[in-house]
Amino acid sequence: MFPTPQPLVPSLKAQVHPDEWQARLQLAACYRVFALLGWTEMIYNHITLRLPDSVTGGEKHFLINPFGLHYSEVTASNLVKIDVQGRVQGGSPYPVNPAGFTVHAAVHEGLAGAHCVMHTHTTAGVAVACLQGGLQQTNFYSAQLHNMVAYHDFEGITIHADEAPRLLRSMGDKQAGILRNHGLLAWGHTLAQTFAVLWTLQRACEIQMATLSMGQPIAVPEAIADRCTRDALQFNPNHGAGEDVFQALVRQIDRQDTGWRA
Repeated sequence: MFPTPQPLVPSLKAQVHPDEWQARLQLAACYRVFALLGWTEMIYNHITLRLPDSVTGGEKHFLINPFGLHYSEVTASNLVKIDVQGRVQGGSPYPVNPAGFTVHAAVHEGLAGAHCVMHTHTTAGVAVACLQGGLQQTNFYSAQLHNMVAYHDFEGITIHADEAPRLLRSMGDKQAGILRNHGLLAWGHTLAQTFAVLWTLQRACEIQMATLSMGQPIAVPEAIADRCTRDALQFNPNHGAGEDVFQALVRQIDRQDTGWRA
């Protein structure tokens, strides 16, 4: 049986490094934001956040959702801390989904700047991932991702470690990924930047799906798309890299429920 939410550990905040607690708060908020946006897949899919070296002493440990809970049940305390081999650090009553761990561990370990990794199975995202040709350069949002999207061919359910090097080769240095026949993937130097990349990719897929349902789309010239990507502010560290947008959504979930902070 899958676990139900366990009683909170009141002393967890006092037991962990302050930087770990801040990371837990940030990631728990993100799970609730995904629930708000409808980017959930029952108890599946994952958002992971690497803990800073001030917490781990240089080891690559990251936080992941407890397998068996819906995103709306994730809190700062019940997130699970694991290493890149999937071993739980610090104890937890929850299991970890091996299908989620394989992809996320590969990106965290293989890409030095991958502080955060997000993966979704939204209808629009999977639809475009199943489409011959993938994402088209035909709308405002796809134009902001010019030369930023990587593709990885479908190899089945992602539970086999030998897929990791092939996934990394497919991704290269691109922060947005389309896993063919599967879904969307994004990584970033911060959680907010990763969210901005994924949100833009998701919107591009939604608009493409709507457009193709009506007829033939209008192509965006490559030169215009290139300029759009240079002009886009939401990924740029000099313009907050998505932090203002993410905090606006955190305020929205706080108005509904602050239980994620526990």
